Amino acid sequence: MSTNDDTGLIAGFEAALRRELAQGGTPPTAAIAMRAAATAARETLMARWAAAQAHDRAREDGAVRRVHYLSMEFLIGRSLGNAIAALGLDRPLRALLAGHGLSLPEVLEGEADAALGNGGLGRLAACFLDSFAELGLPSFGYGLRYRYGMFAQRVHDGQQVEVPDDWMRDGNPWEIARPEAQYLVGFGGRVEVEGDRRRWLPAEYLVACAHDLVVPAHHSPHVSTLRLWEARAVGTIDFEAFRRGNHADAGRALEDADTLNWVLYPDDSTHAGRVLRLKQEAFLVSASLQDLVERHLAERGTLDGLSARNAIHLNDTHPALAPAELMRLLVDEHGLAWEAAWAVVHDAVSYTNHTLMPEALETWPLQMFGELLPRHLEIVYEINARFLADVRQRFPEDADMARRVSLIDEDGERRVRMAALAIVASHKINGVSALHSELMVQTIFADQARLYPERFHNVTNGVTPRRWLMQANPELATLIDGAIGDGWRRDLDRLAALRGAAADPAFADGLAAAKRRNKERLARLVRERIGLVVDVDSLFDVQAKRIHEYKRQLLNLVQVVARYQAIVDGAPLQPRTVFIAGKAASAYHQAKLIIRLAHDIARVIDNDPRSSARLKLVFVPDYGVGIAETLVPAADLSEQISTAGTEASGTGNMKFALNGALTIGTWDGANIEMAQAMGEDNMFVFGLRADGVAELKARGYDPSACIQRDPVLARAVAAIAGGEFSPGEPQRYRRITDELQRRDGYLLMADFGAYMQAQERVDALFGTPGDWTGRVVANIAAMGEFSSDRTVREYVARVWRPVQAGSTR
Repeated sequence: MSTNDDTGLIAGFEAALRRELAQGGTPPTAAIAMRAAATAARETLMARWAAAQAHDRAREDGAVRRVHYLSMEFLIGRSLGNAIAALGLDRPLRALLAGHGLSLPEVLEGEADAALGNGGLGRLAACFLDSFAELGLPSFGYGLRYRYGMFAQRVHDGQQVEVPDDWMRDGNPWEIARPEAQYLVGFGGRVEVEGDRRRWLPAEYLVACAHDLVVPAHHSPHVSTLRLWEARAVGTIDFEAFRRGNHADAGRALEDADTLNWVLYPDDSTHAGRVLRLKQEAFLVSASLQDLVERHLAERGTLDGLSARNAIHLNDTHPALAPAELMRLLVDEHGLAWEAAWAVVHDAVSYTNHTLMPEALETWPLQMFGELLPRHLEIVYEINARFLADVRQRFPEDADMARRVSLIDEDGERRVRMAALAIVASHKINGVSALHSELMVQTIFADQARLYPERFHNVTNGVTPRRWLMQANPELATLIDGAIGDGWRRDLDRLAALRGAAADPAFADGLAAAKRRNKERLARLVRERIGLVVDVDSLFDVQAKRIHEYKRQLLNLVQVVARYQAIVDGAPLQPRTVFIAGKAASAYHQAKLIIRLAHDIARVIDNDPRSSARLKLVFVPDYGVGIAETLVPAADLSEQISTAGTEASGTGNMKFALNGALTIGTWDGANIEMAQAMGEDNMFVFGLRADGVAELKARGYDPSACIQRDPVLARAVAAIAGGEFSPGEPQRYRRITDELQRRDGYLLMADFGAYMQAQERVDALFGTPGDWTGRVVANIAAMGEFSSDRTVREYVARVWRPVQAGSTR
């Protein structure tokens, strides 16, 4: 039900807000007002949370299972705007703030992005939390309470510099500490035999302490829960050491525990970094599953029905320890027989894969794994022994299959294969776009798909329209309301009714006006944060995603160089502002070099009077949800140019299209399904397709031949290699250009000509605004199926549905 007319809610909020403001001094600052509004909204949300939990506990057997979504990332961004919108408190809050000389936008801007994720994986998990609430799904998201997240990105002399993202410096008004939810998590030690049972005696314990964030629905009182675990030491300081003046040793245990909370994805280029990352994953999994088991026992009094009432979903391989930990809890702690415990695990666990790259499938050295988690390694060995016995019995003619699918990689350094563990344990395994799911069973998991064809399926990703249209682009949302009503806010499929709106001059004018104001907002952000002035009448061309070679920001940069050279030669190209945003992993030196190249190219273009009026290149630093909420609505063109067969899905492509950007992209990931939904003619598709990529590589790919055949490409690469963009250090980018000419693993040179042709089509269409608007409307109208609500419904129907009696899934 809508809460917009709930006068009791508004009155309670106003009273709570006044009480909070009164404690902060007069006149209140925007920061004080932000915390006060968050605290006041939280009171209402907590009442709703309690009601939702009571409702979930009372559900009957056979109803939907409670979903436990385990993820190392939840990129939720700011919470106040979402809470205010969901509670229908936008108007009264604006009025109250105005009385104190404050505006709602400046108050919202004062909230820090929650640094609990990095990219698409974490943003997808955040979208799911929103849809869990909107659909009333009993659920818990489980993650870690990172103190500094991944890192804040700064740029010094064109180079990425990582600094701590101190997002909780002023506290987090949204989190609720749950001191009643604390669990011991062990590491190291040894395993002892006690009769017919084994007992793990860890050498180290940490305490997992729960902190909850609640995510509200927009069209009902339901809320979903994100439970974040904080590591604390079991004891306090060593007082005797402290008394002797040995202060560092006195607090060693506290510091060791705190370190686990510091950073998402600690740099794994060192042994210490790898150990810390494995400890983080084990800590997340153990605390979450202990919480699940304790909650089930509190509700039911017995372990019976645990898998019938609870689903455990693994968002990628980071939480893939879950099957081993749940087996440990059920067998060692609660005395279940192995077969009974394995049946529970198999019925409860499911797994989403997010990559087709074998090197991205997480593995752990056997020695490290055994030293840190000795009992879990025993359990993995037992799972593997039973599994391989079945493999050999079912496929006696394939003598090598057991080695290929084993949970232990015996080639070279012996390692535990986490994806293999997740697949063996799960009753369902899905990819995140149709092409990804198809390639998944043809390539990296081909053997497992032969073993378990019924387990593999596809669930294409989606995004929440609440955050990514209603909040990020309110002017466009209101325009759509006027054209087709507001039913799309609850059912995004209703956007299909927009298909005829392109012919309505008033709608087209409103669409253009909304886009221009969004571009003006982005231009202000760029001017304030970077000091650049950009032309809002130019085409805003945006590539915003993690900096990685397979995402091909470098292809975009070579194209920008070619465009710059053409403008210098006098070509009358459409004015264009190219935005690139994203972080490179701290140890990923090639990606960081690409960022530096972007800044060098931007500097040359901006300082050349022949080009500066027609072309700008802008690198937007420290990309996150807050910046995305400004960048996405302003984009005219969305760059989705990964090498075909490498991008699992993408969700940025969906956000941009939903907000009226046209897509230039390869036939990859969810681009394919988007093109099929809107009509391929409404997307600028280019380049080799996945089968063409495989064929070219099999035939023998020579990137230097591609360069020699294309004078435009050869000139652009030569300019980079020759130091035209780094005159003080001519060899700076030879590592990049040598790679392009000799190996080019992601086929940039092979796709460059087609990419340039697609960019020419972009220029031509942008020069005819009426035709461009028609394509924009077709894009928006086709985005209904890319709602995360649809995605979650598919998971409920196919994966998280209640287990049927006698099920052999």
